[in-house]
Amino acid sequence: MRIQFTKMHGAGNDFVMIDNRAGTISLTTEQIAALCHRRFGVGADGVLLLQRPDDPATSDARMVYFNSDGSRAEMCGNGARCFTAFALAHGVGTPAQLRFVTDAGPMTALVRGGQITIAMTLPKDLRLGETLPLKAGAAVVHHVNTGVPHAVKFVADVSTVDIRPEGAELRFHSAWGPKGANANFAQIRAGAPVLVRTYERGVEDETLACGTGVTAVGILAHLVHGVALPVRVQVAGGDVLTVNFEKRGDAIAQVTLTGPAAVVFTGEIEL
Repeated sequence: MRIQFTKMHGAGNDFVMIDNRAGTISLTTEQIAALCHRRFGVGADGVLLLQRPDDPATSDARMVYFNSDGSRAEMCGNGARCFTAFALAHGVGTPAQLRFVTDAGPMTALVRGGQITIAMTLPKDLRLGETLPLKAGAAVVHHVNTGVPHAVKFVADVSTVDIRPEGAELRFHSAWGPKGANANFAQIRAGAPVLVRTYERGVEDETLACGTGVTAVGILAHLVHGVALPVRVQVAGGDVLTVNFEKRGDAIAQVTLTGPAAVVFTGEIEL
């Protein structure tokens, strides 16, 4: 099977984009992992399929996302921005807006001045200030599901985090149940963007950026540390993304994530 694709990235979080509006492409777990392999494939953190919506009256497209290990995930914030740019380039939606459905629910994207703002799904399972036993000792960790579950640990210096073992320990911690959670380590800096490093489920390694992780960190930086809205978050790839939301009593609403999306190259591959 020969597949046409576009390689894109959002703040260094990279994806293989495939137009599957015809519904003729059905990838196996092994094929997805092969596509994402950085030596023998295209190389990416995940694969995104552009598909027709179930209800064209309420949405323009469906986004289907797979991690690099072939597992299907509910949503991806950086992927959603790339998906928006990819869909618009294929004539889906309007030049400035895309309505689409993910496994985490419906979403809307707006494009202004080369930046894409995603109206994120409402966060859930907010758990603040849980003390967890870790190998290095007890630590305070926060949790929120921003489309996918995220654990966030605030640290004094993210550069000192040994991301693979510490990320894996937090990602697989029993506190998050059998599916685990993405692990984020964040550093608050006065007058500067919050720094974050993320160990992602399904990739099982650090990625240069994670949109839902940035969203989780932005929300928690405001709730826990009082960082003013909108919260700017700098990812490992160097880009700065912006998180904004409204706090209505104890509820969080109107969550948005703003950042770039770029095409790296296009091509064909035999699977």
